[in-house]
Amino acid sequence: MTLLPGENSDYDYSALSCASDTSFNHTFFPETETLKGVFYQRAKLIHPEEDLLKGFHPDDRKHHIIINVGGIKYLLPWTTLDEFPLTRLGQLKFCNNFDDILNICDDYDVTCNEFFFDRNPGAFRTILTFLRVGKLRLLREMCALSFQEELLYWGIEEDNLDWCCKRRYLQKMEEFTEINEREDDLIENCMRKLQDMVERPQSGLPGKVFACLSVLFVTITAVNLSISTMPDLREEEEKGECSQMCYNIFIVESVCVAWFSLEFLLRFIQAKSKFAFLRRPLTLIDIIAILPYYITLLVDTTSVGYKKPSSGSIYLDKVGLVLRILRALRILYVMRLARHSLGLQTLGLTARRCTREFGLLLLFLCVAIALFAPLLYVIENEMADSQEFTSIPACYWWAVITMTTVGYGDMVPRSIPGQVVALSSILSGILLMAFPVTSIFHTFSRSYIELKQEQERIMYRRAQFLLKTKSQISSASQGSDILFPSLSSETRDNE
Repeated sequence: MTLLPGENSDYDYSALSCASDTSFNHTFFPETETLKGVFYQRAKLIHPEEDLLKGFHPDDRKHHIIINVGGIKYLLPWTTLDEFPLTRLGQLKFCNNFDDILNICDDYDVTCNEFFFDRNPGAFRTILTFLRVGKLRLLREMCALSFQEELLYWGIEEDNLDWCCKRRYLQKMEEFTEINEREDDLIENCMRKLQDMVERPQSGLPGKVFACLSVLFVTITAVNLSISTMPDLREEEEKGECSQMCYNIFIVESVCVAWFSLEFLLRFIQAKSKFAFLRRPLTLIDIIAILPYYITLLVDTTSVGYKKPSSGSIYLDKVGLVLRILRALRILYVMRLARHSLGLQTLGLTARRCTREFGLLLLFLCVAIALFAPLLYVIENEMADSQEFTSIPACYWWAVITMTTVGYGDMVPRSIPGQVVALSSILSGILLMAFPVTSIFHTFSRSYIELKQEQERIMYRRAQFLLKTKSQISSASQGSDILFPSLSSETRDNE
């Protein structure tokens, strides 16, 4: 009778002879002498009903070990593992203590020299076949990724696979790699589209709609904040009452904050570096503008019906002051317009680039103020009849508003020498403020041109990408017409 191995068989039939079958007239493979019992002796399956302790001798552990893989036990001689010293099972022979054994296996029974491995017993069949006959086979029903994990765990190289199994294994791994690449490309495309929508209003229609909604909610928030400071609403707030108008203002503010929170989450999700995103100035402004709403809700919830027994009124006054300060921080929503305004972005970039010029301007003003303020104080106190300049710090205030050409008129020198000093301070302020203005103006112009060119480059790259995509689609359709002309012609005829 002819013995043909099945596709899922892990038994080695290469040693069997088929010469006795009359249907084979020619010998395609050289016949080898059958060695009976070799396959069984290299690894023996222990049935559950067998008693391991019965007939067990202490010297047997020098010749055999028991491998328990997922509840199925095998008896292996050490000579079998000597041929595979680099595998996980082969390293058991080099263990000197209990800790070394547990680094390789999951548990160890000293009484019967049994090593337990918490692995899939079905997958271990391929490893067992490799230990028996030195041939590694990939079972058809086994996942290639699971097989790869088993090979890594047991310390067996993929090169030991037979050529037919290795070809199927590599093919499956390539398929898994292509699937992972497609998933990565899909996620990357989604993130790119999300980034274009929230960060680049000029990228397309979604970006423009998102920017318009953001500007609209900022405008609504500013108007809502202005209405909430009306005297009638302030009186209701002080009395602890809430009319329908107050309730409507709260609803509008809640909707706006919900939108700003959603926008912040979308920006945080699409950011490649979360830490760098949180360090941006505009991100910090968003956090400072959004948090007061939630803090106000928390404070209002915890302070309702709560009053300290000793100083309850003082405590409630402090809570009200904190709430008013937090609500005033909502004006920072206006700074969010810098995300969608090229002019505001240019202003922020200019301020960062002109820190040295602003420092020089501040230094010039401080030196001039330190010079003119004490001089005017001495002159006015000695020569003028009215004592408007009571101290040198008060003269500092006068020097600031005079040199910056504000001139509130609350403090005016009366004597002639004092007026001469005031005129000198005015002229000095004009000249000192004019010195760095030219450099700041050129920096502003250069920053505006750079941001404008960057936007144009983004639009140009997007247009090139769209043209390239259209050309690829058209070339692909033309290629399909060339490959299947009859099908395309039939389609045209049916149309």
